[in-house]
Amino acid sequence: MSNFKFSILVTGGTQGMGVECVRSLAQQLPDTLIVTSARTDPKDSATLINKQLNQTNVQFQRLDLSSLAAVRTFVETWSTSNRPPLRALVLNAGIQFPDDIQYSTDGIEKTFAINHVGHALLFHLLTPHLTPTARIVITSSGVHDHDLKGGFKPTWPSVQEIANPSPSFSTSTSGRTRYAISKLANVLWTYALARRLTAQGQGKTVVTFDPGLMPGTNLARDAGPVLRFLWYVVMPRAIPLLRRVYHPNVHTPRESGETLAWLAVGEECKAENGVYYEGRRVVGSSRDSRDEGKQEGLWEWTVGFVGRDEGERGAFGRLE
Repeated sequence: MSNFKFSILVTGGTQGMGVECVRSLAQQLPDTLIVTSARTDPKDSATLINKQLNQTNVQFQRLDLSSLAAVRTFVETWSTSNRPPLRALVLNAGIQFPDDIQYSTDGIEKTFAINHVGHALLFHLLTPHLTPTARIVITSSGVHDHDLKGGFKPTWPSVQEIANPSPSFSTSTSGRTRYAISKLANVLWTYALARRLTAQGQGKTVVTFDPGLMPGTNLARDAGPVLRFLWYVVMPRAIPLLRRVYHPNVHTPRESGETLAWLAVGEECKAENGVYYEGRRVVGSSRDSRDEGKQEGLWEWTVGFVGRDEGERGAFGRLE
């Protein structure tokens, strides 16, 4: 790894918007190691991008965000691989389970586990590898807003109820709603982290990103056949129409992937901290996401859950 001065990690970087982000970063920064991670890389995206660009700066490393033990193994491998310091950490991976509630190996609701909890532990464990001015970008979604049209309607009863749903909460929430709750968690956690970075006078920055509706991505891989047909076949052809009749923030995976790369390394936005981007614009996030009590409650619960002992929980709380 001595040929590279810095590295960048992109989770969920083997398909859809993620792979487009990796390709854009690799092309812009041939002297930077771009590590793409996911549970699998069936199309060998890292090799494909290297061939397309005639470069060697993209690598794949397997990461299962649904398991805290697997996240720890990932970071142990990272630490022993002599990789250069991380100048950006792109926490992009996300999943939606449309049917009955599923649980992670750690016993919590699996959408929340993958989209928020695994990413939080990954950040804390990789903190010693971040440069002093590292950029953290967290992919959220406009569906985190209860007032957004579309029927997701996330509620935030308590973190414990979200992680370990009671029977009544389980029956009253759909897979779409659980996904929206996890995206709300992404925004809440971003603000809590940004506040701590500022209070400590650190040069690191964190922002959260709504890539908009992106028909054709793998988000609907667990949906039923009719929805998959609409998502993969019909809607990608209707993007110009969707922009006019639904919302301007509808994009192809390539468009949103290039924006995600811009947020990670773009000079124009590198000083922004604790803000919510819709595409390339800073906009206001939902009312619930701006509730400092919810932000702090999520932060404290998360540190308590992912830390394996008091010493580690203390270090995570201090961002060490």
